[in-house]
Amino acid sequence: MEKIIFFSLLLTGLALASCQTKSYPTANATTSTDKPVLPIGKGQNPYYSRTDTSVLKVSNEEWKKVLSADVYAVSREKNTERAFTGKYWDFTGIGTYHCAACGNTLFRSDAKFASSCGWPSFFEQLRPNSVVYEEDNSYGMQRIEALCGRCGGHLGHLFDDGPEPTHKRYCMNSIVLDFVSDAK
Repeated sequence: MEKIIFFSLLLTGLALASCQTKSYPTANATTSTDKPVLPIGKGQNPYYSRTDTSVLKVSNEEWKKVLSADVYAVSREKNTERAFTGKYWDFTGIGTYHCAACGNTLFRSDAKFASSCGWPSFFEQLRPNSVVYEEDNSYGMQRIEALCGRCGGHLGHLFDDGPEPTHKRYCMNSIVLDFVSDAK
């Protein structure tokens, strides 16, 4: 009986954490509806470009020099923000989301939806190779890891429980997203 209760609690915990790996607090989490947010790590980052789509081959040692500690922890070490703490989980601005590490264009705001998982969720990427995928069998779960197609940085995970037309849910970490508003 004790084993059944233990496994029931374990499965419940895994189900609740389906989009989480490690918990990582978000610095300066904010919510807004129309204010553009400046990219984290852009200042001294020579790899950041919103127009260059060439694939980058940069060592983690080099990334550590040019990214903020928060962005590095999620992008390169595959940490995860705590649910409901990221600046974009309930953000409704109109514009484009880019990779905060390299500037790669990832998603448009019209592909964002309220998934109630606590992280920003999108049903499709902007370009076919904006996001690439790898199997992720960490923490006893079988998931699909979503990576930036340009720098290979960890963005989050991809699930098959999203809305039409794709039925996909790109569950992303806010800290590795850079939002650019369409407002002039």
